[in-house]
Amino acid sequence: MDMRGKTVLITGSTDGVGRYVANRLAAEGALVLIHGRDVARAKALIDEIVKAGHAAPTFYQADLSSMAGTRALAAAVTRDHQRLDVFVSNAGIGSQNGGSQRQESRDGHELRFAVNYLSGFLLVHLLLPLLTAAAPSRIVNVASLGQHPIDFDDVMITKGYSGSRAYAQSKLSQIMFTVDLAAELKDAGITVNSLHPATYMNTTMVRAGGITPMSTVEQGGAAILHLVQGDDVAGKSGLFFNGMNEARANPQAYDADARRRLRALSLDLTGLSS
Repeated sequence: MDMRGKTVLITGSTDGVGRYVANRLAAEGALVLIHGRDVARAKALIDEIVKAGHAAPTFYQADLSSMAGTRALAAAVTRDHQRLDVFVSNAGIGSQNGGSQRQESRDGHELRFAVNYLSGFLLVHLLLPLLTAAAPSRIVNVASLGQHPIDFDDVMITKGYSGSRAYAQSKLSQIMFTVDLAAELKDAGITVNSLHPATYMNTTMVRAGGITPMSTVEQGGAAILHLVQGDDVAGKSGLFFNGMNEARANPQAYDADARRRLRALSLDLTGLSS
């Protein structure tokens, strides 16, 4: 895909792999919409891109741990733009960010489920008119190989909590959503795919977990960029990729009943069902 003039929204793009992808797409002539919570980081990225001779990205500050914050982000993007060619749902928190104890979002949901999954679920639905206007367009959900089946009797993990389980459940939820949304949008000209970019990239999230990085943001960024602009995936949808290659996710991702239950819960928690 020729990215010149394309409008691309990347959540969580003031740091880590999202920052790298934003930089690369700006260099290719895309109109990049960056998102984060830290104004200083956003300014540093904008200055870097402009200094390299490319168009300044537009920064949207939003806290995706809040449904109100997520809705405000969608409203701001919709106010400023008539189309969205690519949406990269990249914002997320790791298993240990903020400590190992169970945490809740502003809306009372388990924090990793809220930030890593629910915010992207809500954003996509609110931005669908812009994505439809730009068809053929693409949605890329940045997930993980770390996946844990959802216990629908305790989705918010109030018993036996661990950060790694919460993180892995949120990432499998993203993949399940990808499969469902791809089927829903198959005639709309919008492809939806998810991926594990690379294992333990050298990012703030990984370092916060006390993990020694095993790969670079450039490696993970290349895998994301492949789904954003690769011609070989232009007609593919509903898939999970491990890096550059198609892969199989946890079996629950292919369980239609589990996906139905997750969708009903997600519509209710985000207020989209009312």
